[in-house]
Amino acid sequence: MKGIQRKERIRLITGGALLLAAGLLMLLFKAFPDFFFPGYRRFSSLLMDEISRIFSFTRIAVWDILEVLLILYLLFTVIRMIVKKRRFLGWFSRVFLTVSLLVFLVVSMWMLNHYARPLSEDLELPVREYTKEELASAFSYYLRQAAEEAVLVPRDEDHEPLRQDFYELSEIAGASYQKLSDRFEVFRGSVQPVKKLWLTGEWLLIKGFTGEFMPFTAEASVPENGAVSDLPFTMCHEAAHRLGIAGENEANFSAFLACTHSDDVRFRYAGNYMAYIYCGNALYQEDKKLRDRVIRSLSDLPGTALVLQDAHMQREHYEKYDGPIADAGDKVNDTYLKTFSEESGTRSYGEVVNELVAWYLKNFALDKKS
Repeated sequence: MKGIQRKERIRLITGGALLLAAGLLMLLFKAFPDFFFPGYRRFSSLLMDEISRIFSFTRIAVWDILEVLLILYLLFTVIRMIVKKRRFLGWFSRVFLTVSLLVFLVVSMWMLNHYARPLSEDLELPVREYTKEELASAFSYYLRQAAEEAVLVPRDEDHEPLRQDFYELSEIAGASYQKLSDRFEVFRGSVQPVKKLWLTGEWLLIKGFTGEFMPFTAEASVPENGAVSDLPFTMCHEAAHRLGIAGENEANFSAFLACTHSDDVRFRYAGNYMAYIYCGNALYQEDKKLRDRVIRSLSDLPGTALVLQDAHMQREHYEKYDGPIADAGDKVNDTYLKTFSEESGTRSYGEVVNELVAWYLKNFALDKKS
């Protein structure tokens, strides 16, 4: 390390040690999950609860503003280094140490939840490989439920769902797990409202994401301009992350449960609607003709046409944001998820179908037969 000043050397060594410590924690939690869980998840959830209270003074995401300020400050330091002809290694060592510290903190505070035992075990939900017929039956059930709720959702003269007050929805979503927490301890935690991404919301959508959770401020946040039909579901998905539910498919299933157990029809519809979407996509891959037959069999329900219309509008809404930036964002997210043992990467979002079919078979299949 010849030519490196003492302070630079200390920063580089300290940063490397922090990254090594984060990596060792990941290896330990992956190797011995039964030793660390559910204790770590409870610790993380309580920590997020306390941090979320600290940052509850505003309805817009604090991290949304901090992120922009950090980027601007980084650019400022680069320009200052060039103008004043300061050592690059001095600048790099400071940035490296800061990034290393942030990585260690976010890993130790929350990201280790990726190694928790499956959520289905906490819910005593028997998840197994399902048959095509079971998938079709679950798809039919969720479409029927969504159709029944669709006619109750506020709509305009063209029968399109009306965009609701963001902050009203965020209040409901933030507290959406309270009812479930009486039954399942895993859902105990913060009830703070989901926050609006004021500055970076559109950029997040362009990158291909509909929401984010930031452990540093414990803020579950979403863009204001997400598709109307899935916005309550997306809010509940991000709120699930705040409870220490890190897996994307598990956050999706948690959002489904929170929505369908809600007293608000907008949330119940969003939950059943997204279950219809996920199961429908899976059935399309298995047997497109069978999926189409199921839809036709329920075409006499007044709400079925509304559900199909909402799905078309949702698809069109997000297609506006498709592009190379979204593709790049998907690859980054895919790498992140695989790093934390979600081997399917971004495909794990859709693997919620396993839990949705299991939930249907456990709770509703017998009712449907009788």
